[in-house]
Amino acid sequence: MIVALRRAIAGLLTPGLRRIVWLSLGVAMASYVVLWIVVAIVLDHVVRFGWRPLNWLVELLGALAVLTLSWLLFPAVVTMVMGFFLDRAAGLVEARDYPGRGPPRRASLSETALTTLRLMGLTIILNLLVLPVYVLAPGINFFVFLGLNGYLFGREYFEVVALRRLDPIAVRALRTRFAGRVFLGGVVIAGLFALPFFNLVVPVIATAFMVYLFEGLQRTFLQPPVS
Repeated sequence: MIVALRRAIAGLLTPGLRRIVWLSLGVAMASYVVLWIVVAIVLDHVVRFGWRPLNWLVELLGALAVLTLSWLLFPAVVTMVMGFFLDRAAGLVEARDYPGRGPPRRASLSETALTTLRLMGLTIILNLLVLPVYVLAPGINFFVFLGLNGYLFGREYFEVVALRRLDPIAVRALRTRFAGRVFLGGVVIAGLFALPFFNLVVPVIATAFMVYLFEGLQRTFLQPPVS
């Protein structure tokens, strides 16, 4: 897994992926700004009291809440926005490192959209539900973040890659058999998203990383048992 992550990071500046990396940077920064504005507007309209000093205190705490919520929701939002470009990133990694591969299975636009929207919507909802843990349980909150988002991101990025080669039933069977490794891969991705600035290009890194992980798992899955 460490080798797969190192290969994914090293491949960022290859000619094919370079354009998607720049696209990811632009989309990520725009997503964060829009998310920050939306969260700020919502909090500003929802939290209001009749006493001005209390409003000032709420606004001060609200600024911290805006930054916290934006940081928590950013991975899900940027992954959702980048979702339609990640398939291309996976294709570039395959063409470079697995040239013998045949043409990929073409998932329908509705299949891709539903998969991405379902998992990212679930990511946003679950992170909002555990928000009290993030705020009130320092020390534990980071492990909750890694565990929850590790499962969700592992599943999301695995399906982005695996659906290029397998039908949904086969993808589910492979993910179930190697649930532990897919989860650990998701924890790595969640940890990368927690790194400021570096997280702007994590969708591309995560896709390449999951391509390497998927290829290794698929070879193990298809390998005939030793008699």
